Amino acid sequence: MNDQSNDIESSKISGCILGTAIGDAVGLKREGLSRDKAIWLHGRNPSPDLIFGKGFCSDDTEHTVLVGVAFLKSGGDVESFKRIFAKLLRRWLLTCPAGIGLGTLRSILKSFFVGPNRSGSTSAGNGPAMRAGLIGLLANSQQHLKELIRASTRITHADPRAEEGALVVAQAARFAAKNPESNPIEFLDHITPTLQGEELRNHFVAMREALIARHEPHDFAASRGWEKGPTGYVNQTVPMAVYCWAYSPTDFQAVVTNAVLLGGDTDSVGAIAGAIAGGGCRETSIPKEWKNQLAEWPRDYQWMLNLSDQLSATVQSKNTTAQAPPSLRWGRTVIRNLVFGAVVIALCIRRYIPVSTHNWKRNGNAN
Repeated sequence: MNDQSNDIESSKISGCILGTAIGDAVGLKREGLSRDKAIWLHGRNPSPDLIFGKGFCSDDTEHTVLVGVAFLKSGGDVESFKRIFAKLLRRWLLTCPAGIGLGTLRSILKSFFVGPNRSGSTSAGNGPAMRAGLIGLLANSQQHLKELIRASTRITHADPRAEEGALVVAQAARFAAKNPESNPIEFLDHITPTLQGEELRNHFVAMREALIARHEPHDFAASRGWEKGPTGYVNQTVPMAVYCWAYSPTDFQAVVTNAVLLGGDTDSVGAIAGAIAGGGCRETSIPKEWKNQLAEWPRDYQWMLNLSDQLSATVQSKNTTAQAPPSLRWGRTVIRNLVFGAVVIALCIRRYIPVSTHNWKRNGNAN
């Protein structure tokens, strides 16, 4: 993994962005549910079908595309990237996004007054990790990658666990894109000794043993004490997302399905696992029916492809000058978020309406 250049093609960058979006959309309907309850309510075959058979994305995808936009507008310069990304996050907050994490919310509000260098909260949440995969594909070297991850992370999260988790995700995505034929065990062997956090390192040691033994992702989660699914804590989310990718690295659908069926923070685990797998397998590996179900608006499927093409051209040409990205359509985003928020509230209420025992038996959970 001694790569000091970037030769990653467009289909892998679009795979990473669309993989994030699809993983996010597939997991969103089951967000916050335990594994068993999610299967009871929604079955064992997840798809991006939040409402009326269509899938929508949450902040995992929104932050990822903002990372891409900030990279274009900064030309990859780290200080400019940090300043521009912080400004984009502040503007994003004004569009009334639904489901924003408390740590991220506090940090963005704080950045209005103290700037991006001192705005990060003492949180080890998923925010930095969920937007980190794309950075792994855009950075021009390992050092550049680390600097971009530090800039992206510390705007919202000052806890070193959040930064290390985000760095692992970015490095996993870079490895998957650059070494699609390699065994992910090689990545684990490289990354595990470098981990500073003892808790995360222990999870990765256990992960290697479980992968060699071919333990299924939900069995590995149970062995770590996460029977109901990983929470929004980065040292649970990142190991499980990486495990799902490493368990079936050439099968995008299996990666996302396994991630979502864990329960817990399903949209973030699905988004992170989807980013890694999408970058490795390319955009063409994402099931066509899943892409057809994605109804995200106003930054839709075609918008994401346009962003990917611009990012790829910038990376391939080693262009370090600032560029104008596709319009972020902020006005339409406000409308979208208000409608999306109402849908999310309605679905949350639906979870508390009794479901017949027929559903439990139909989904394979009867004793």
